[in-house]
Amino acid sequence: MASDSSASGRRLGILGGTFDPIHLGHLAIAEEVWARCALDTVLFIPAGDPPHKPFEQTGAAHRARMVELAIADNPHFSLSRMELERPGLSYTVDTLRALRTAHQEAALFFILGADAAAEFFSWREPRAIMALAQVVAVSRPGFPEDALAAARAAGMVTVTAPGVAVSSHELRARARQGWSLRYLVPDAVAEYITEQGLYRNA
Repeated sequence: MASDSSASGRRLGILGGTFDPIHLGHLAIAEEVWARCALDTVLFIPAGDPPHKPFEQTGAAHRARMVELAIADNPHFSLSRMELERPGLSYTVDTLRALRTAHQEAALFFILGADAAAEFFSWREPRAIMALAQVVAVSRPGFPEDALAAARAAGMVTVTAPGVAVSSHELRARARQGWSLRYLVPDAVAEYITEQGLYRNA
């Protein structure tokens, strides 16, 4: 799988997150937006030091490797380590500015969950984010229509993706108990978590 591939003149989706661990819900969202927004590539960007995550994250190398394993069989998914390699807190607006500089002719599509979209205007420089990229708010079936209407009124595109009711927090708890992660994360990711003993001492 190519990493940090050139996207000039193309339609580039950006999906950020701690990916601790990446799971099938992340992949379903990315695939749905790729199809619905006619994207060329979806770039997965593991967060370096996000300001809104209070827990201690798994090491950057492990999180990047899990993303790499999860997307290896999908030719239109790619991994970027840009936030992991950049010092300081990871702000979306800084990442998008760097991507705009690197891919000046690309149309950027920033993907976030509809829950996060409700808090979007409390983020750093939200208007700048919207100037740099089309914001795509992804909901699951049954998400309140008024919340989606608010996202659309703010200028976001809304996409309803197949629901995979799983969270990274839940998966860390399951791994800590030694419970199976099969059918919740890609098989290669489940094997990696077991091999590396991730989350067992969290």
